[in-house]
Amino acid sequence: MRIARFVKDGQDPAYGIIELAVDGGEHPDTVAVLTADPLAGVPVNYTGERHHLDEVRFLAPVIPRSKVVAVGKNYADHAKEMGGDVPESPLLFFKPNTSVIGPEDTILRPEGCTNLHFEGELAIVIGRICKQVPVERVPEVIFGYTIANDVTARDWQATDGQWARAKGSDTFLPLGPWMNTHLTIEEAEHLGLETRLNDEVRQQGSTSQMVRGIAELVSYISSFTTLLPGDLILTGTPAGVGAMEPGDRVTVEIDGLGALSNPVADA
Repeated sequence: MRIARFVKDGQDPAYGIIELAVDGGEHPDTVAVLTADPLAGVPVNYTGERHHLDEVRFLAPVIPRSKVVAVGKNYADHAKEMGGDVPESPLLFFKPNTSVIGPEDTILRPEGCTNLHFEGELAIVIGRICKQVPVERVPEVIFGYTIANDVTARDWQATDGQWARAKGSDTFLPLGPWMNTHLTIEEAEHLGLETRLNDEVRQQGSTSQMVRGIAELVSYISSFTTLLPGDLILTGTPAGVGAMEPGDRVTVEIDGLGALSNPVADA
């Protein structure tokens, strides 16, 4: 099931379930509107409204309730291109929810940043309050998956000594276009991932290349911090990260999750 957050004709944001033409259903390329946010913990039903996808604008499918936990150097080839090895334990950092933007929103290069990078990633969406989750019970706490672009000010990352500014600036977390709630962990760990800068492929890999898998990451992170519905875990990026400039467009595509595309401009 693909769940999107969207707006139509300037109305308030709404949630809906997407039916694509490739599904072969009765309502191709439409979104069926829901009564509430499926992550809000309230009963959710169909309103009876349905819109064609051309009539709506997708937003970030989720605004994290409390946090985004990101995993660094979780692909061996990316760790190597960054001049190091995969850490002995997961390398984690936080991104604030104020860094979130949606499909087609503009990534803004902040004043003073001279080396802005894209990092296409698979994002895990947490579906329930959880703490100290055993590996075997991780499927119970995952709501779904979406696409993320872990935008990074690489020059600030090198000079600051910590990554709050380099990873957490406004617009540094494009998400979307929807959440897929019907993938098993095994399926989510075997998805093709491609990042294109304008029309040039820059990253091409698979989530099967992750050093630490989804269950291990969720279990490890929940061992020290409580996860809430709507929290995100970014699972790392494959090799091929690189600079993007104002005027560029970066697109991250993951099998079964659609394509997330954003233009780049100076702030």
